[in-house]
Amino acid sequence: MTHHKTPEQATVPANPALFLNPLIIADAVRRALDEDLGRAGDITTLATIPARARAVAVIAARQPGIVSGLPVAVAAFHAYDPEVTLTSKLADGDPLSPGEVVARIEGPARSVLSAERVALNFMGRMSGIATLTSTFVKRVAGTRARIVCTRKTTPGMRAFEKYAVRCGGGFNHRFGLDDAVLIKDNHIAVAGGVAQALRAAKAAVGHLVKVEIEVDTLDQLDEVIAEGADVVLLDNMGPDLLAEAVRRIAGRMATEASGGINLDTVRAAAESGVDMISVGALTHSAPVLDLGLDIAID
Repeated sequence: MTHHKTPEQATVPANPALFLNPLIIADAVRRALDEDLGRAGDITTLATIPARARAVAVIAARQPGIVSGLPVAVAAFHAYDPEVTLTSKLADGDPLSPGEVVARIEGPARSVLSAERVALNFMGRMSGIATLTSTFVKRVAGTRARIVCTRKTTPGMRAFEKYAVRCGGGFNHRFGLDDAVLIKDNHIAVAGGVAQALRAAKAAVGHLVKVEIEVDTLDQLDEVIAEGADVVLLDNMGPDLLAEAVRRIAGRMATEASGGINLDTVRAAAESGVDMISVGALTHSAPVLDLGLDIAID
């Protein structure tokens, strides 16, 4: 059980793969609190709760899932009032059952109530993504395929949503347009073809930058094999085409399956032998996990 008193302590989870930049947390929490508090603050709480009242509360699950977002919840309460403390019962990435307590919160009652929604909004969104990711990961267990996310994220929330994917056992694709080359169908169309796009990309980027290209036919794939790339994205191919693509590539580059893959089709895609399966739904369609805060005044 970890007792959190500062945002810095809260952002150092046991698993280093789950690092989330505390500066990003602080900025996002500040903006969310500003949005919620407006110009006059929490007028309901100010009107109904005595200034000296203190509260004890618990965050508990109302459905099964995977925890994500505890460092952000800690930061939300602490940013509003440093006197609020949070004792976590679980860690990000842990499974939870309905009714299970995630964390215990103590502090001035006004502060707990006023920061509650911001903390729960972050945790509910992030835990929902972690939960859906975990479901996909379980579907491909025993295969070589990794489940990875995409750039189809909520504007301003990418770091948090990609962190949540990692909490669910998935892996991150590129974070933005600047950390890897991904040549897609529109790039190929404007560049004049697969070979032309690949040659231009490899001539332009540094030696540490990976080059990936999207194909949707085996003829395009043969061009990629001839030119060479680090990764090939096999778009909207069924299991048989994916398996044939993997056979032709023969380990010369990493393979990624993408395009409309869901929980019903992900196993077949994984059994084709691809290295990665990218799923936009992890971040654009994950339902919020229902978490609640129950409070009792001391």
